[in-house]
Amino acid sequence: MSLAFKQETFRDDYTFRNSPEAIRRFPFPFPEDQYMYSVNIEPHTPGPKGAVTEFTLDVDEHYVAECRDKAITLEQDPGRCASLPHMMDAEWDFLEFTMESLARDYPEQFSLSKNGKAWTWVNRPLGLEQSFVFGDVATLPMGPFEYMGRQVQGDFVLLDQREDTLFADAGIVTSQADWSLAFNVGMSWHEWHGPVPQVTKLGVMDRALKFLMSLQQANPVRRLNWTMTINPRLDTSPENYPLWGGDRNKVTEQNAGELAHLRVELQTLFRMPRSNAIVFSIRCYLISMQEMATYPRWAKRFHRVLRDLHPDLVEYKGITKYQQAVVAWLSRFDDGADIGTGTQPE
Repeated sequence: MSLAFKQETFRDDYTFRNSPEAIRRFPFPFPEDQYMYSVNIEPHTPGPKGAVTEFTLDVDEHYVAECRDKAITLEQDPGRCASLPHMMDAEWDFLEFTMESLARDYPEQFSLSKNGKAWTWVNRPLGLEQSFVFGDVATLPMGPFEYMGRQVQGDFVLLDQREDTLFADAGIVTSQADWSLAFNVGMSWHEWHGPVPQVTKLGVMDRALKFLMSLQQANPVRRLNWTMTINPRLDTSPENYPLWGGDRNKVTEQNAGELAHLRVELQTLFRMPRSNAIVFSIRCYLISMQEMATYPRWAKRFHRVLRDLHPDLVEYKGITKYQQAVVAWLSRFDDGADIGTGTQPE
C-alpha cells in the first residue's frame, strides 16, 4: 500500500476517509452470512503483498493522523497509558519489538541502529530521532512502553502470565470500543472478558486462555473482532461517552451510509523473550457503509449479518439504537442471491 500519509481528523470535523486502495485491503471479517462470537485464532503469518497482515505491524495511510489523535487523547487523559511497577521488563520488550519490526518492514520510514546498549531510533513520518541507552529509562523522554506506544497505530495491552492465567497489567489504549483501561488494568483474563455475552456458555474464553498460555515466542497469532461506530471516531471510551454516545440517536435510513462505520479490530498476540509477557495488539480499521458499498458483495454480506445478529450481541456491541436503520440502508444491495463463502470483495 502507498504510504502517502493523509492529513485528516478522527474527531470534530471528521475528515477521515479511506482511499480506494485502503478500502480494497480492509480486513472484512465475515466469511458467512451469519456471525457468532468464536475464538477464530490463526497463526500470524505474513499475508499477501499489500494486505494488512503482510508485515508484523501494519502501517498505512492513516499513520500520522492516528498518532496525532493518540497524542491528543493522552494529553487530555494521561491515564490512558498505565503500567504496573513489575512490568518494566515487558516495557523494554515492547520497545525492542516495535522498533525492530518497524525498521525491518518499513526501512524508508523507520531506522534503528545499535552499538551495544547505545541505540538510536529514527521515525521519519513523525520527525523523531532519539538516542538512548537500552534499559535506562532516564535516557528516554518517557517510559519505554508509552514512548513506542505513541508511535504505533492501535492499542496495546501487556499481559503478565501468573497464577495459571493472564493479567492485563499494562496498556496504552486510546481507540477502544467502549471499554476502559482504568477499569481493566490489573484484571485477570476472565474478569476482563466477563461482560462478553454467550462466551461462558460456548466456552470460548476458556479455550482461548488455554491456547494463549502455551503461546510460543516464534509463533504469534491473530484474530479479527468487530463492532460499529457512528462517525469515524477512534476514541469511543466510557470516559468520553458524553462526546459520542448521543451520535447513535442521529442515524436514519437516509444518512446511515455516511454516519455508520464498521469497526474491525485486527488483534495480534506476541510472546516476549525477556519478560515472558504477551503483547496484545488491537489495531482498529474503520470503513463507512458508503465506502463498504463500493464492493456490493461486502454490503450484501454485512446486511445479512447485521439483520440476523443474536440479540445479546446487538446489545453488547451497543448498536441497538441504529441497527435497523443500517439494515434498511444496506438492504438495497441485497438481492437475496447466494454469494458463497469467503471475505473477498468482487
